[in-house]
Formats: sequence, structure tokens, C-alpha cells
Amino acid sequence: MKRAIGYCLAYLASVFLLSGCNLVVFNPKGQISTDERDLIILATGLMLLVVVPVIVLTFVFAYRYRATNKKARYSPRWASSHKIEAVVWGVPLLIIIALGWVTWKTTHALDPYRPLDSDTPPINVQVVAIDWKWLFIYPDLGIASVNELALPVHTPVSFTITSDAAMTSFFIPALGGQIYAMAGMQTKLHLIANETGEFKGIAANYNGPGFSDMHFTTLSLSPTDFQTWANKVKGASTVLDQTSYAHLAKPTIKHPVTYYSAVQERLFLDIVDKYEGMNKANKTRRAPLSGTEKRVDKHPSLLAEEQ
Repeated sequence: MKRAIGYCLAYLASVFLLSGCNLVVFNPKGQISTDERDLIILATGLMLLVVVPVIVLTFVFAYRYRATNKKARYSPRWASSHKIEAVVWGVPLLIIIALGWVTWKTTHALDPYRPLDSDTPPINVQVVAIDWKWLFIYPDLGIASVNELALPVHTPVSFTITSDAAMTSFFIPALGGQIYAMAGMQTKLHLIANETGEFKGIAANYNGPGFSDMHFTTLSLSPTDFQTWANKVKGASTVLDQTSYAHLAKPTIKHPVTYYSAVQERLFLDIVDKYEGMNKANKTRRAPLSGTEKRVDKHPSLLAEEQ
């Protein structure tokens, strides 16, 4: 009796403590995160169709066929039942088929490289993971920020992500998606915010002493507020070029939010090309842009994938 009371008290304490937690994944603020939450709930529910009955029947059988129950049916010559076999094998088979279909469909629908369907043109953001901070370059606006990401609400965002340090993972739980940032490589991620607010972004892969402090603030703003933010960044006194980037790339912990009013042409590609020796199969050389050529801040491999 005392043990049962102890278990009940422990359970109530856990519920009380967890009631103050905000499970961000289950409180989505973007379309991708909403779809991912629904997928988690659906997959968990399908699996519980087997798990819950098994747990319940375990206690039912233990109670029904206990040694002191003389009324329980005793069938020593019982061998098998086609009905039981049909349930034992049929139900899990149907669940596996359903999960397989859901997995195939959502794998394509939630592909991080797949652009989002929207009438609003996407905004491009180049992300660089550095020890231990995040650099965000807006190539279309010619500005950059450190540890602060601003996005217009209801607007698709096309992220191009790399690393100038150890491999880590780029993750904004409220908006969904999680993808690795790797030196000498570029990964893609498409997200959209459904409402305004301030969301936390993190490094979701351990990458050294500053890992726990390698997070950033994501600002989902109205179009007017986003333009105001961009104008504020353009008014900053610092410019991001090779010299200032070399200083920025030095390892720091709890780096403050920093703005850059201008960004050197093709700086993002230069960061990727620092590790060209890691991609010896790719011998593509980038010639300087002529006056009539359109600026393209994308690696040739990504351009080929999008065509």
C-alpha cells in the first residue's frame, strides 16, 4: 500500500513539474512544423493500437489466471486459434502498411530541399555555422546578422546552409525542420512562419565547448516590421568582408547580436571553397562576374539540382 502511494505521489509530482514545460514541437508556429507534429501524432497513434492493448491484456491475463483464481478456464491441450492468429499477425501488418504509406508520402512532401508552394516569392538566407555562433547573410538585401534571424511572416524562406567549423545541426523547433551544416558542403532547408513572434533557434548537434550557448533568436515579423529591421541593419557601421569575417570566425562563446550593413560579394561561396580539398571530384572554377551577368550566390552543385 505504501509503495502504491509512493508511485502515485511521484506521478503527481511529475505531472506538476511538466505542466510548466512548453513542448515547442507540439506548439508549432509554421506550416512545416505543423505537418511534422501531425506526423508524429499519427505515427504514435498507429503504434499505440498495438502497444496499449498488449499492456492492458498483460494485466488482465495476470489477474485472470492468477494461482488463487480457481474459476479460470484451464485448457492444457489447447494448441491454436485461427482467429487469434489473424489478429496477432493481421493488425500489425495493417499498421506497418499504413506507416509505410505515410512515410513514403511525407518523405516527399516534407523534403527539406523541396521549395514550398506559395504565391509569395521566397526570401533567401545563407547560413554559416561558426564556433560558436550563427551568421545569417541576406544576399538579396546585401546585409548580414549574427545570432539574430529575421523573417517576414507568411513568406517562404529558402535557407542555404554550410559550416566554417565542426559539423552541427541547424534547427528552429517552432518552425520545423532540422538539417546538418557541414564544412565544404551546402544543404538546403525551406520553412515558413504562420504567425509573428520570437522563436529560439539552436545547434542540435554537439560541436565543442560553446555548444550549449550556440543559439539564436528568430524574429517572425510583419512585412512592415521586417523592412524596418532591414533598414536598421543597413544603418550599422560595420561591413562584412574578408577581414571582418576572419575576426568573426574566431571561436567565441555567447557572442552578442551583430549587424553588418553590407556583405562582400560571394563571401558565402568563398567560405564553402575554403574546403575545396574535401571535394576533389568537383573541379568547377568560378570565373569573376562580368558587368552584365546576374549575381548568383549558389554553388554549381545546388544550381544543377534545382534545374
